[in-house]
Amino acid sequence: MFFRKIANYWNAIVNTGIHPGLSFIETRRTRLLNIVCIPGVILTLYFCILNLAQHRPWLALVNFIHTSCDVLVLYLNKKQRYLQARAAVIIMSLLLYGISGFFFRNGVEFYLILILVLIYLIYDNKWLLGILSVLIISVIAFVYYAPVIWDLAPMVPSGRILANLVIALGMVVIALIYFKSVHTEFQQQTEDQRKSLDVLNQDKMKLLSVIAHDIRSPLATLEGLLLMFNNGHYSETEMKAAGVELHLKVSQLGETLSNLLRWTAGQMKGIHSEPEDVSLALLIKDALNTYEPRIYQKALKLDIQVDDHLLVYADPHQLGIVIRNLVSNAIKFSYREGLITIRAAIEDEKILLDIIDQGVGISAEKRETLFSFNGQPAYGTAGERGSGIGLVLCAEFVRLNNGEIEVESEPGKGATFRLVFSGDPEDAGWAG
Repeated sequence: MFFRKIANYWNAIVNTGIHPGLSFIETRRTRLLNIVCIPGVILTLYFCILNLAQHRPWLALVNFIHTSCDVLVLYLNKKQRYLQARAAVIIMSLLLYGISGFFFRNGVEFYLILILVLIYLIYDNKWLLGILSVLIISVIAFVYYAPVIWDLAPMVPSGRILANLVIALGMVVIALIYFKSVHTEFQQQTEDQRKSLDVLNQDKMKLLSVIAHDIRSPLATLEGLLLMFNNGHYSETEMKAAGVELHLKVSQLGETLSNLLRWTAGQMKGIHSEPEDVSLALLIKDALNTYEPRIYQKALKLDIQVDDHLLVYADPHQLGIVIRNLVSNAIKFSYREGLITIRAAIEDEKILLDIIDQGVGISAEKRETLFSFNGQPAYGTAGERGSGIGLVLCAEFVRLNNGEIEVESEPGKGATFRLVFSGDPEDAGWAG
């Protein structure tokens, strides 16, 4: 617990001034500056106390001023005045390290090597980098080679000079390790995004090929029927018979286009959920009303075991789409006069919704790709053909509402789709 608190405090200080709107590069630079200043506060304060104890009051004063400057940099970052914070680090380091090294010969000029590395990590302007590089190198050379002309206090021991050199080089290593780790992380994120884009593009290509077929087929049938009817090849009676089949295909086309539009809108704008307490019974009733003609056509039986007062905390629009897709699939793959069971219950503080059919079932191979674009759309018991996008949309919407979707099925034994949502008493449960 103690070390966890220490880690939390460290993270809070390291992330001083960082907010969600800050770009990746600026976040990296600000955090790097904080990482350099935090040890600076500790070290300069320690040397301030040490020099006071060793009767070097003027050097202790320089150390205290440096401590105050490091605190000022953290404060400027917190106030999101990043340019001022970076300028303060460079100016105060040049002045304080230069003065301290020249008058007290304590080896602090080596810390300017850290500042030299730092400016190359936080600035991009070539002219600025050139000028600062020349200035820092000149100060280091001047302090190192200038003769001793004035001692304000007893000279520091040689061990202090070595310690400052080791600490300065150690801080350089830490800064470079941090920069490299962030750069590696950024490269990994970029590679992950590239792979995600490749997968998304492949999915879109598959989707477009499937949709093109599904749209072309019923439209071509409709065009052919109308042409033959206009040319007198079909009688009105024959057109009525063909119209039943055509109506089914156009109905499937409308469902496919609706799912396509929902998925496309989510990809372009970013899907987000607006959850609220919603009645499962009402959503199921709405889905069954939507597909009532198809249920009647197949003479399907329904067994609804959902309490009218059962609520789930989810986005009603998204959950409605999920339930409609699952009900549509249950109808599509059910045999004539088959049974569809829809039941809901609360178990272990979770709300479970099962949609069960006694239809053709799903093979283990198809279950592996059921919620992705990798699978091939299947045909229903009456020749209905899906687009393959419905279950992808279901999986995405369920995930956005902090739920899970599961499937159990065997070929010839029907399928059970289960939705699992949180049953937190503050969010969902029994109404009233």
